[in-house]
Amino acid sequence: MSGGVDSSVSAALLKEQGYEVIGAMMRFWPDEKRVDTFDSCCSPDAAYEARRVADQVGVPFYLLDYREQFRQHIMEPFIEEYRAGRTPNPCVNCNTKVKFDELVKKARMLGCDYVATGHYVKRLDTERGVEFHRGDDPRKDQTYFLWGTPREALPYILFPVGTLEKPQVRALAADHGLLTAQKPESQNICFVPGTVREFVAEYVPQARGQIREIHTGEVVGEHLGTQFYTLGQKKGLGLFRSHQVRHVVHLDPASNTVWVGDYADCLWSGLRASAANYLLPLSELPEQLEVQVRYRSTPVPARVLHADEHGFELELLDPQFAVAPGQSAVLYSGSRLLGGGLIEDHIRDLPQMGEQRVPVGV
Repeated sequence: MSGGVDSSVSAALLKEQGYEVIGAMMRFWPDEKRVDTFDSCCSPDAAYEARRVADQVGVPFYLLDYREQFRQHIMEPFIEEYRAGRTPNPCVNCNTKVKFDELVKKARMLGCDYVATGHYVKRLDTERGVEFHRGDDPRKDQTYFLWGTPREALPYILFPVGTLEKPQVRALAADHGLLTAQKPESQNICFVPGTVREFVAEYVPQARGQIREIHTGEVVGEHLGTQFYTLGQKKGLGLFRSHQVRHVVHLDPASNTVWVGDYADCLWSGLRASAANYLLPLSELPEQLEVQVRYRSTPVPARVLHADEHGFELELLDPQFAVAPGQSAVLYSGSRLLGGGLIEDHIRDLPQMGEQRVPVGV
């Protein structure tokens, strides 16, 4: 239970269906928590509200200490990925390493049959086994974040609101008199106060470097660190020729260089992914499938060129703009979640890096 409406309704529905429900929240915030951090979810205030909802539903509530796991699996990798010139998705790591791995194991050890969450995901029990499918509310579907779920954990996970749309969930919360019925949704990264740029700047020092044109190697601007950029970015580049439209197409922290180019230079016709996880036997992975390369993007058809237990390579039949290394490539067959992996950068032939530069204002 997170203190939000989705997990609140999930608990109420399961109680009505005759399950013996135990409410639990994972404590992530540290003792030295800043006032403006962890203020939307996973916070002391959210824990207080989750406990009150548990009282309303009539179930016990426990606060579980996962501070060390959160630091190790979520916060530290988040910083290191930006340091390496990649764009991480901490929600994927949280679901993969903590909620649906360590928490499921803990629940099983304590004698619980299932872990239930408020994710908008559908669980289907088929002849092939348990499958995860997109939730019925396309605006809220959260399968994108669950591709890393250990396959052996699938039978022990329930999604009570996966067949509902958000307005229905709020109506059910109101019908049950739950205090979270009208609680606003959390939209930000839970441990990041302010902007990601400000947060990363606290841990990764600024380092002045050059912005170069990808085709010529020409110096066209200066920057304060590759960690402040992401692929496809075109605003706030600080180019000497500010009237030229350029996009970030490659980040090289080793040389502290940001490479820019045209829109076409950001189009990917294929991708490689590492750290793969599959929710079905690898031998059953179809050659033709769909891949989603960011949470709010539309899945596109793709052909599997290679796949093994470590990663996969895809041909994108519809080229995609600014596929960011560090983000997730999530595999689907229709509504069914098949798995995914972490996107790796293209191998590029970069031009020689001379020392020429263009004067400011030219």
